[in-house]
Amino acid sequence: MTDVGSEQGASFTGAASLEIDLLKTFAAIARTGSFSRAAQAVFRTPSAVSMQMKRLEEIVGRPLFAKDGRTVVFTEAGDDLLGYARRILRLNEEALARFRCADTAGMVRLGTPDDYATKFLPKILARFAASHPLVQVDVVCRPSTELAQRLDEDQIDIALISSGLGCTLPTSGTIVHREKLVWAGVRYGEAHERRPLPLAVSGTTCSWRTRAMDVLDRLGVAYRVAYSSQHYVGQMAAVLADLAVAPLPSSVIDGELVPIDERVLPPIGHYEIQMIRSARAAGAAVDALAGHIVSSFEIEEGMLPEREAAE
Repeated sequence: MTDVGSEQGASFTGAASLEIDLLKTFAAIARTGSFSRAAQAVFRTPSAVSMQMKRLEEIVGRPLFAKDGRTVVFTEAGDDLLGYARRILRLNEEALARFRCADTAGMVRLGTPDDYATKFLPKILARFAASHPLVQVDVVCRPSTELAQRLDEDQIDIALISSGLGCTLPTSGTIVHREKLVWAGVRYGEAHERRPLPLAVSGTTCSWRTRAMDVLDRLGVAYRVAYSSQHYVGQMAAVLADLAVAPLPSSVIDGELVPIDERVLPPIGHYEIQMIRSARAAGAAVDALAGHIVSSFEIEEGMLPEREAAE
């Protein structure tokens, strides 16, 4: 008589497993929106990334990507696997941190714009403190252009810097976040109908401001800067008073803040956050925080509103 249990056990032991490296690349594709950008993020060639994804599809026995021109689109199986991949990567990081990083000590100088310090840093720093209690993080909040200069001058170790369309900042970092920009207005407001269009924007070096104005200039839409604030909370105040509209990330749109229909005001595009590390920054503490920031953004991706991935 055939021992069914033995056959099933043999089949299970011989089954392929989900390799961490493959899942890291898969998550990087979801985060960056393209194979080529993911290749830069995981320090591989685009052909190596394609081979990795072919291998991953073989392991799960399902196609993970659907063809849609040059845009990266996940199949239903790809979307399902992404959720598992993020959980596996998070558990992998937690396990490694528990046994290898608890004794890591030192100080890391982290630079970030105010907006990101408010929106992203609380969870990132809370998770990092739990796994690396002996590492001191010194946070410097400055505009992206100033942070880039401080990196060059070795005044900070790691910076989170805005990049994307309309931005001329360094492109040598790791893309940790990509998100759609929208025109924000107040519910039932009228500011978007006025001409010249009243804008609430950040400083002149802000990539959100640059991209929004470039779009309006290209289409010949008359506008004026009605309110200016270095922090998006200040811009939101003007918007909520129906005094202006503002280019803002889709993830901050909530409550009385609503996106203006793209048939009324033109699409702005996307912005990206790059993590850039100083060429002179070294040590276990810097390595730990840099890796933690990447994985933390991967975790948060599943909690943010829909993002449009494009090449």
